[in-house]
Amino acid sequence: MAPGTVRIVVDSPEAMRELGRRLTGLLRAGDLVMLTGELGAGKTTLTRGLGEGLGVRGAVTSPTFVIARVHPSLVAGPPLVHVDAYRLGGGLDDMEDLDLDVSLPESVVVVEWGEGKVEELTDDRLHLLIHRAVGDTTDEVRHVTLTGVGERWAAVDLGVLPGLS
Repeated sequence: MAPGTVRIVVDSPEAMRELGRRLTGLLRAGDLVMLTGELGAGKTTLTRGLGEGLGVRGAVTSPTFVIARVHPSLVAGPPLVHVDAYRLGGGLDDMEDLDLDVSLPESVVVVEWGEGKVEELTDDRLHLLIHRAVGDTTDEVRHVTLTGVGERWAAVDLGVLPGLS
């Protein structure tokens, strides 16, 4: 495993939400979180947990049809900007209309399906890759690989998150 990378096994949707809630203890305004995983992997469920942990207003749901949603903080923390880049074909050019570069410094920006599309926004990002466990008969077990990229994440101990294996 690369430095700055940890793997976590998540065994239920509630555990995925809890991972999101706990992850907020490591996040701050200006952070970009990229979520990669197949349909139904748990990206939006994890983002719900992030929203709960950040204490934001509004139900966190998939922004597939609106592309992006801003959830202001109810506890004087950073807002959560939740983006679904699934329907956006190109790279950063397609993302420019969302003004994520303007939102990023004061927000926590979470981008589902952002790989290959948002990396140019910042040199620092947290990338979560979510895989369904092969052979899981309940279809709930996920393997989550978290990788911190850039100086911002170099000194962050991702190992403090629960359920490491």
